[in-house]
Amino acid sequence: MANIRLLPDQLISQIAAGEVVERPASALKELLENSLDAGSSEVQVSLLQGGVKQLRVADNGRGIMRDDLVLALTRHATSKIATLEDLEAVSSLGFRGEALASIASVSRTQLLSRASGEKHAWRICSEGSDIAPIEPAALDGGTIVEVADLYFNTPARRKFLKTEATEYGHCEEAFTRAALSRPDVTFVLQHNGRVISRYAAAAAEKRFAEVLGREFFDEALALDESAAGLRLWGMAAKPSFNRNSRDTQYVFVNGRFVRDKLIAHAIHQAYQDVLHHERHPAFVLFVEIDPLLVDVNVHPSKTEVRFRDSQAVHRFIFHALHKVLAVPTGAANAAGTGQAAFNPFTPQAAAPAAYPAFQSSMDLRAGERQGFYETLYGGIRPESAGQPVTDVFIPATSGATQSENTDEHPLGFAVGQLHGIYILAQNRQGMVVVDMHAAHERIMYEKLKNALDRDIVAMQPLLLPVSFSADRLEVATVQEQLAESDSSLRQLGFDIAILSPNTLAVRGIPAMLQGADAVALARDVLRDLREYGASRALLERRNELLGTMACHAAVRANRILTIPEMNALLRDMEATERSGQCNHGRPTWFQVTMSELDKMFMRGQ
Repeated sequence: MANIRLLPDQLISQIAAGEVVERPASALKELLENSLDAGSSEVQVSLLQGGVKQLRVADNGRGIMRDDLVLALTRHATSKIATLEDLEAVSSLGFRGEALASIASVSRTQLLSRASGEKHAWRICSEGSDIAPIEPAALDGGTIVEVADLYFNTPARRKFLKTEATEYGHCEEAFTRAALSRPDVTFVLQHNGRVISRYAAAAAEKRFAEVLGREFFDEALALDESAAGLRLWGMAAKPSFNRNSRDTQYVFVNGRFVRDKLIAHAIHQAYQDVLHHERHPAFVLFVEIDPLLVDVNVHPSKTEVRFRDSQAVHRFIFHALHKVLAVPTGAANAAGTGQAAFNPFTPQAAAPAAYPAFQSSMDLRAGERQGFYETLYGGIRPESAGQPVTDVFIPATSGATQSENTDEHPLGFAVGQLHGIYILAQNRQGMVVVDMHAAHERIMYEKLKNALDRDIVAMQPLLLPVSFSADRLEVATVQEQLAESDSSLRQLGFDIAILSPNTLAVRGIPAMLQGADAVALARDVLRDLREYGASRALLERRNELLGTMACHAAVRANRILTIPEMNALLRDMEATERSGQCNHGRPTWFQVTMSELDKMFMRGQ
């Protein structure tokens, strides 16, 4: 049995390098953090063969004193912390004093630096564990670190590196994160002698547009929220701008890029009922918090953090994002970054004056169905209870009034219905196409959520109870619910009775869902209560359950609506949060501008 013995310093450094320097991109990340900690206003990165052959980072920061150069390549030597109190309140990106020493132990490294106020620069070189004497060098200011032949002395580790293109891709991602984290710093990236990216110091919005693309910027919502010492700012894309991967997701905590499960869960929760479950949101978000309240010394790569009060951070991030994603029409308040908060119904430009207000000459009124929409829709418009439905609509025949009030009603006014599925409307920009079922489903869903939050889901007794054959599990679920004084069924506005061991009767349903298929609705609700339990159904599964109820109640395809009924739907869309997407994340409407129509018909060509 082998005796316990101390490991050689070189082997210790190489073990540490295996944790810190996984690939060239890991080394680049550490060097970029050092440059930013040094107060640099410009950082230039040059790579050869994906960073494997050479990785060079030059900055104009404070530089390193001559007597500190050897220490810079020594493990656990740092200028950033000195006590446990410093470690518990780290505000710098680097602090362990391991990175540069770990990089030098597995590469040929050259470090040139000229500290502020020094007459000239100094150079120190190392090859693995061998460090050469310090010598004078020529440099205007700042620091240059050149890392060549990564893993030259650990060939087994070098074999695990991927192709040049793959390693370069990882390096470019590390560069992108640094560029996003500090818009006030100029960044330049070269690969194999060719300039790939150059980002001049700029405002945050401009940097986001340059790095992530104009399309992201145009489709993103600016936010800046603060509460109880926490701040969340940045940009989050609209649900309609979604991705099939997580390639456009950046979160920074006190300027440090992190992958944190708690933050990721809060963001997922904020997007969950406006984004299709197979798609991913895009965002660049910055969390600012007292360094004493977050532990960054969790993982060697420093991409994981731990919050002292994780629940408070989760709630804050969720509510801040939830708020900006739920901006209703007419509430386009300026966000903290200076860009107006996203309003999904705000026209981007007025149509040319040459286009007069279009008037429909079609008779779209289905006389025999005049009461349909009032019966179905009136229940979710408590503010207009007791008023005739037509009292809240602008008649479709008043063309001048519609044209003048387009700004007040950004979705415009209905001109027709297409195949009983889509509403065609006219606004100042051009034409709006609305999926009436998807839009109505979102409206019903939000009404149900608000009512349940206020514990006022009113029950509408049925004049004639509806009985149906039920299986034993459905009957057992109702029996369990009837035994509870405050059952989930009652909270949701249902009254279901047991008539026999295999028969149930629906005696009341939520008043907002009058007109829905009572039996189908009851079966779906009982299934959710049975599968997930009453408590989980109303907590973890609440939104899915309400979504099921809303889908049953939403106006179906092939329903003929009158012009006033269509306009009622447009007005409620404008007043409903998140009405740009249905409960499953699909869009509820599209805008076709006059310029797009002109191109289709080659007008002016």
